[in-house]
Amino acid sequence: MIIDAHAHLDDKRFDHDRADVIERAWDNYIRAIVTVHCDAIPERWTLTHRLLDRYPFIFGAVGLHPHEAKRFNDPIADFLHTGWQHPKVIGIGETGLDFYYLHSPQDIQTEVFVWHIHQARVHKKPLIIHTRDAHKETIEILKNEHAADIGGMIHCFTGNAEDARQYLDLNFYISFSGIVTFPNAHDIQEAARSVPLDRILVETDCPYLAPVPYRGRRNEPAYVLKVVEFISKQRNMNIGDVKSAIFENFCNLFSLNLEHVSVNG
Repeated sequence: MIIDAHAHLDDKRFDHDRADVIERAWDNYIRAIVTVHCDAIPERWTLTHRLLDRYPFIFGAVGLHPHEAKRFNDPIADFLHTGWQHPKVIGIGETGLDFYYLHSPQDIQTEVFVWHIHQARVHKKPLIIHTRDAHKETIEILKNEHAADIGGMIHCFTGNAEDARQYLDLNFYISFSGIVTFPNAHDIQEAARSVPLDRILVETDCPYLAPVPYRGRRNEPAYVLKVVEFISKQRNMNIGDVKSAIFENFCNLFSLNLEHVSVNG
C-alpha cells in the first residue's frame, strides 16, 4: 500500500478522464490521495467536494496558494472556513511562500501565510506548506508562529539536507515529489537519503512534475510509485519497507486509520 500525499485532482487537465485516473491509482495500490484545493474557485471546490464524498480513499486539503495571496479577503476567508468543515478535509494548505514567481507581493504572502498558521491551530489540522526560493523566510515564520505545535508537511520539498533538518526540528514531515528523480536534483536526493524514515512522505503534485521515466507527461497519482522506488534505491532499502513506513507516517500525521479503506463508497 502507498499514498499520494499531495495531488490536484480538481485540475482541468483531468476533466476528460478523472474517473479513469482514480481507478488507475487504486489498481496500482494507492490507498490514500490528498487532493488539494488552493485557489478558492467555487466550481472547482464543488468538484473536490464530490470526489471526497464519492471515494473513501480520497481526502482533501483546503487553503490559498501563495500565488493567490493577493486575492485574499473576507469572502475568501469565509470560503476557506467552510471548506475546513468537511469531515474529510484533513489539512490546511497549501499555504506558504513563493518568491520565485512572485505572483503576489512578499508582504502579502507573509500575512496570508501567518493567517493560515493561526487557522491550523484553531481547526486542529496539520499544515501543508509550499515554499520556493524562500526556505529561510519560511523557517523563520514557522518558528516565530510556533508552528511546531501544529506540525504538518513540507510539500514538494526542494531544499537541501540542512533545510530538511530545520523543518524536522519544527515537527514537519518532508514530502518528496517526482523532482527527486530528476538527474540534477542532487541536493534533494541527499535530503531523501538523510531524512529519518519515520518522517518521509511522497506525492505527485499532479498534474505537475511527473517523475522519471514519465517526465514531460501529465502526472497522475499512479506514478507516485516511481518516487518510492527511487527513494528506496537512494537509501539502499527494500521498497516494501519504505512503502510501509510512508503509509504509517501518513496515517500518523493526519490521524487516520486506513485499514478498511475501499475504492468506492
